[in-house]
Amino acid sequence: MGRLGRNVPVSRRGDRVPPKAGPPGAGPEERHRSAVRRALSSFKPRSVAGQVFLLQLVVILVLIATALVVLVFQDRNRAIHEAGDRSLTVAETFANAPGTAAAMKSKDPTAALQPHAEVVRKKTDVDYVVALSPYGFRWTHPDPDQIGKHVSNSYGQALGGEPHQTTFDSSLGKAVDSTVAVFDSKGNAVGLVTVGVTVDKVSNVVQHQLPVLFAAGGSALLLAAGGSALVSGRLRRQTRGLGPVEMTRMYEHHDAVLHAVREGVLILDGDGRLLLVNDEARRLLALPPEAEGRPVAALGLNPDLAALLVSGRAATDQVFLAGDILLAVNVRPVGPKEGSVATLRDTTELRALAGRADVAGGRLRLLYDASTRIGTTLDVKRTAEELTEVAVPRFADYATVELVEHVLHGGEPTGATTDMRRIAAAGIRDDVPLHPAGTLVSYVPGNPVTIGMTTGRPVLVEHLADADGWRAQDPERAREVIEFGIHSMISVPLQARGQLLGVVEFWRSDQDPFESDDLSPAEELAARAAVCIDNARRYTREHTTAVTLQRSLLPGVLPELSALEVGHRYLPAQAGVGGDWYDVIPLPGARVALVVGDVVGHGLHAAATMGRLRTAVHNFAALDLPPDELLAHLDDLIARIDQDAAAEGDTEAITGATCLYAVYDPVSGWCVFARAGHPGPALVLPDGSVTFPDIPVAPPLGVGGGLPVETVSLRLPADSRLVLYTDGLVEARGRDIDVGLGMLKDALAHTEGATPEDTCRTVLDAMLRTRSSDDVALLVARTRLLDPEQVAEWDVPDDPAAVPRIRAEATRRLEAWGLGETAFTTELILSELVTNAIRYGGTPISLRLLRDRDSLICEVADGTSTSPHLRRATLTDEGGRGLFLVAQMSRRWGTRYTDRGKIIWAEQALDGSAAGDLGALLMADL
Repeated sequence: MGRLGRNVPVSRRGDRVPPKAGPPGAGPEERHRSAVRRALSSFKPRSVAGQVFLLQLVVILVLIATALVVLVFQDRNRAIHEAGDRSLTVAETFANAPGTAAAMKSKDPTAALQPHAEVVRKKTDVDYVVALSPYGFRWTHPDPDQIGKHVSNSYGQALGGEPHQTTFDSSLGKAVDSTVAVFDSKGNAVGLVTVGVTVDKVSNVVQHQLPVLFAAGGSALLLAAGGSALVSGRLRRQTRGLGPVEMTRMYEHHDAVLHAVREGVLILDGDGRLLLVNDEARRLLALPPEAEGRPVAALGLNPDLAALLVSGRAATDQVFLAGDILLAVNVRPVGPKEGSVATLRDTTELRALAGRADVAGGRLRLLYDASTRIGTTLDVKRTAEELTEVAVPRFADYATVELVEHVLHGGEPTGATTDMRRIAAAGIRDDVPLHPAGTLVSYVPGNPVTIGMTTGRPVLVEHLADADGWRAQDPERAREVIEFGIHSMISVPLQARGQLLGVVEFWRSDQDPFESDDLSPAEELAARAAVCIDNARRYTREHTTAVTLQRSLLPGVLPELSALEVGHRYLPAQAGVGGDWYDVIPLPGARVALVVGDVVGHGLHAAATMGRLRTAVHNFAALDLPPDELLAHLDDLIARIDQDAAAEGDTEAITGATCLYAVYDPVSGWCVFARAGHPGPALVLPDGSVTFPDIPVAPPLGVGGGLPVETVSLRLPADSRLVLYTDGLVEARGRDIDVGLGMLKDALAHTEGATPEDTCRTVLDAMLRTRSSDDVALLVARTRLLDPEQVAEWDVPDDPAAVPRIRAEATRRLEAWGLGETAFTTELILSELVTNAIRYGGTPISLRLLRDRDSLICEVADGTSTSPHLRRATLTDEGGRGLFLVAQMSRRWGTRYTDRGKIIWAEQALDGSAAGDLGALLMADL
C-alpha cells in the first residue's frame, strides 16, 4: 500500500474520484475548453494495447473496403453484359419463332401475340417482351393498359436488319433493352420485338464472394483483438486497472480530496497498523500527529472500536462513543490480509435532528391526511366526526367537537356565545368520563375553552390538575377526568370568515403532555376543519331553502275526488332538490287531470322552474285544453324562458324539461294521454296484470321546434291503477332503463288489491334500496266509474218550445236523486243554458246532469264553437242577465271545446253554500 495508497483518492464507495473541471482559478472560457478537450480525449485509446488495436482495425477495414469496391465494379460490368446478351437472345428467339411474322400480319396481332409474349417473359425471367408495329404502336405489353399506345423511340437501325440495344436507368434500377425486326418471307419488316432486362436479375458474384471476404476480415480482427487484450490485461494487472493519465491525476489530487471530506478515513494494513489517516479522523479520534505507522491498539481508542478495526471484518454504521462524540463506523476489507478501510461520521447532532425531523414529518403526514379525509361530505356532523377520527390517536388520545346550535341547522353564527352542542367525540377508549356527543355544554367564564373562543386563539393546558378555570366548570366531572388519566388539553376555536362556529378540544392521557410546539398543528387541523364545516353549513342552508321552496311549490294535500283515489310520493335527490313534480287537477264534468314532470338539474333554479311549469299547467288546465295542446303551450313557455335567460346573460338556462299529461273521465272511463320526452305510465289492471301502454313520445319541452304532439286514448276499467313516475325511479347509475322498467313491473305485480298509498310504498321499497342520485316523483291513481244512475242525458230539439219539457224531465230526475230543494236553481240554470244554445248555438244540442259527491253539474253541448261572455247589462237592456244569474247561482261555470262544438257547464254545490238569493240578485242588478 505504501506510497501508492497515499496517492490514490477514493470516494466512500471506493470509486475513483473524477478530475475537476479545470484549474481553480480558471475562467468560464478556459473551463469550457478544458471540458471539450476531456470529451475528445475520452474517444482516444489511453493504453498502448488500445492504440495498437486501433491501428490494426483501420488497416483491416481499408483492405476489406478496397477489395469490396473492386468486386462491385467487376460484377456490375459483367452483369450489364450478361443482361444485354439475355435480352438480345430472347428478342431474336421470339422474332424468328415460327408464326411470329404471320401473327403480326394478322387482323388482330394482339390476340395472337399477347399470350405467347407473356409466356416467354415469365419463362425467361425478363422484365417485358413487347411486340411493336413498324410504326411504333404496341401489340403486346405486361400491362394491358399500355397496349395500342405509341412508343416514341427510334428503331431505324432495327428495321434495317441490325439489332438495336440500349442501357438506361429505370424505376427498378439499371436495365438493358434489345430490339430486333421481324421480316416476312419477302424480306419486308412486318414488326419489331423489344425485350428488357434489369441488371439486378442477373446473379451477383459479389454476393458469393462477400462471406469469404468478411470471414477473412473477421479472423484478422479477432487475432488483432486477442493480441491487444493480452497486452492490455498484463498492463492493467500491473497498474491495478488504472491508466497512466488516471494515475498521474489521482496522485496529484488525492491529498486534497482525502482531507476535504467531512468523514474520517482510516487505512490499515493486514497487521492492524495505521497506514493513512485524514484530518477529520484525527479530529474525531483525537489522534497524535505521529499516529501513522503505529498499531491501532496503541492509539488509546475505545477498546470496542479498536477491536473492530483490527478484526478485518466488514461493518456498517456501528455506533461507538469517542469522548463526547457518537461515531458511526463503517469498515470494508480490501482483500485477504491486505488490510481494510474505515470511515467515521459524527452522528451526535444528526440524532437530535433526526428526532425533530421525525416529529415534523409525522405532523406533515397528519396535516396531509386531514386535507384528504376531512370534508369528504357536505354534512356538518360527519365533517366534525372526521376531524376527531384524524386526530385520534396520532395527535391526541381523545378529541371532542362542539358547534353553535344555529350552525347545526345551516344558520349563520349569532355572535359570541358559550352555549354549544357537542356533536362528535372519539378516543382510544369508550369509557372516558368526558361529555358524550349530543350534550349541550355551557362554558363558564375563566374556562380555557371560553378564553379561546373570546381571543380566537388556541389555548394550551399542560397540566389539567392545576387548571382552576377548567375544574370550575364541573368539579366532580373534572375530578373523574383527572383520575381517568387525562393530563393535558388543547382547545382551538373553529372559525371561518371571522365567525365562531364552534370549538375542538384535544386531550392526552397515554401520550406525553402537549407542548407549545403542538399548538401549530392543532390550529392547522382546526382551520381546515372549520372551512369544511362552514361549507357543509352553507350547503345545509341552501339545501334546506331549496327543499322548503320545492315543498311549497308541490301540492300539499291532493283533492278528494270521486273519479280517482290517489297516492303520491316525492323523494329529493342525494345531491339536493331537483325539478321533479306532480299534480292532480279537477276538471269540469267530474274529470281529472294527472300530470308528472321533470326539470333537468338540481337546486333553486330547477325548483323555481318547476313551480313556473306547475302554475302554467294549472292555468292551461283551467282553459280545459286537450293534452296535446297543453303540452304545445308548455313547449312555447320553456322556449320563452330560455330566451329571457339568454337575453339577461343568465347561464343557468333550462337544459331540458319533460311532462306527461293525462285526462281521465269517470263517466266514460276513457283516459287521454300525451307526453313530451317523459317515460310512459304503467297500468295495473284489476286482474293484477301490468302493462306499459304505448304512448307516442314528443321531444322534450323547449326543444320540440313546433313538432306536433300525439295523443292516445285508453278505456280503463274501474279499479285499474295508473302509475306515473319520473325517470329517477327506473334509471340509476350502472342500471339500464330497461332493467329498471322490468323491476318496476315485478314490483307492481306484487301489489294486487293494494291501495295507491300501499302501492307507492311497495314500489319505492323495491326500486330504491339506497338513496337515489336523482329526485323521484311517483303518482298512483286508482280509477273509479260513476254509477250510470248518477248521470242523466237528453237530446234537445232545436226549438224553444222544447225547453219546458226538458226542464220538467230534469226536475223529475232531481227529485229521484233526492235533490228537490235544488230544483228551482237548477231549472233556472239549465233554462238559461239550453235557451242560449237553441238561440245562438247549432245542432246537435244535448243536456247532461252529473251528480257528484258534493256537486251537481249541468252541461249543455251544441255544435258551434262560439263562447258566451259574461257582461253586466244596463238599465235599458232587455236581456244580457242570464249568464250573470248563472254565475251567481252556481259555484263555478265555464266553457270547454270539443271536436264537434262546445259545452257550457255550471257546477252547483249540493250543500247550498254557493246558492244565492235570486230576489236579492235581481234587486242588486237593478
